[in-house]
Amino acid sequence: MSGKVNVYRWTDLPKEKVREGVSRTAFRGDGAMMVMNWLEPGMEKRPHSHPFEQLAYILSGRVRFEIGDEVVEVGAGEVVRIPPDVVHCGEAVGDEVAVNLDIFGPVREDYKHLTAYQEADFA
Repeated sequence: MSGKVNVYRWTDLPKEKVREGVSRTAFRGDGAMMVMNWLEPGMEKRPHSHPFEQLAYILSGRVRFEIGDEVVEVGAGEVVRIPPDVVHCGEAVGDEVAVNLDIFGPVREDYKHLTAYQEADFA
């Protein structure tokens, strides 16, 4: 390894507003990516699928996930797996902002713009 090891704070990273009530930022390595999401009560849910395995960890609040034909509610300290290519969505439950950390493998090229601040880490 060469170069400086950089340490980042989630709250200092640039956030992207995805839509009303949803914002995110990300951090990546060579083979995996973490995406921190802030989900506000009343946000619009948007079912979707992607070829990535997704591991979702709830740091605070509660999230109701629809994963395929199942609906599960996940709270702080709990994790759930979303298999690749399964239609899913999530929404904040209650009146608290839910903070959700997603782990994707491999790195999502469509989210790489969220990690532009890390360019020097891979130079």
